Amino acid sequence: MGVTLRDGPTIRPVVGSVAVLIPVKAFEGAKARLAPVLDPTGRANLARSMAETVIKAASPLPVTVVCDCNEVDEWARSMGVDVLRVAEPGLTGAVEAGVAALAHVGVATVVVAHGDLPLASDLNHCIGFDGVTLVPDRHHDGTPVAVVPAGVGFRFAYGPGSFAAHVAEAERLGLPWRSLPDPLLGWDVDEPEDLDHAAIAFNGQPAGTT
Repeated sequence: MGVTLRDGPTIRPVVGSVAVLIPVKAFEGAKARLAPVLDPTGRANLARSMAETVIKAASPLPVTVVCDCNEVDEWARSMGVDVLRVAEPGLTGAVEAGVAALAHVGVATVVVAHGDLPLASDLNHCIGFDGVTLVPDRHHDGTPVAVVPAGVGFRFAYGPGSFAAHVAEAERLGLPWRSLPDPLLGWDVDEPEDLDHAAIAFNGQPAGTT
C-alpha cells in the first residue's frame, strides 16, 4: 500500500531509510525574475534542466517530486521518479506535506533539495549525520538543501532568513544540527546575476550539455 495525499497520485513504499524530496514549481512562468535576460521559453527550459540536474545528483537514492501541476507531474514521471501532488501552491507547505507523506511510507530521513541547483552533482554526502543537516546558500541566508528526520514534525520556513529559521527549528526540537557548506549545492538561481557562473549558459542549460 502507498499513501495518497490531497487526491494526488500514490507514493509507493520506499526501499531504504533515506529518500530525496524535490519541490518543483510549474515550468511555465518559472523564474520570472530572470525575465530581463531570458524569455519565457528560455526560463522554462532552464527550470526543467536544473530540476533534471538535481534528480541526477540524488542517484542512487529514491526521489519524489512534489508539485501542484500536470506539466511537472508528467515530466517527473518521464524521469522515472515518484510524484506527490499538492492542492495548494507554496514551497513551505509542499515540503512539509512531502516529508509527512514519505514518513508515512517508512522513510526515516528526508533530503529536501530545491529544484533550482544547476551545479548539483552529489546529494549523498549530505546524509549520515544523526540529526539535521543544513546546506546554506552562498549568501548564508537560504537553505537549498536540508536533511531532516522524518516524522518529528520539523517545521520548514522558506523565504528570507530560512537558514537561521531552520537552525532555530532544530534547536526547538532538541535535535543536533550541522551546517554543511557546499559551493555547488549552495548555488541556486533566482536573479540574473545568479547566471553569471561559468557553468551556466543562457540557453537554459548548464554549459557543456546538449
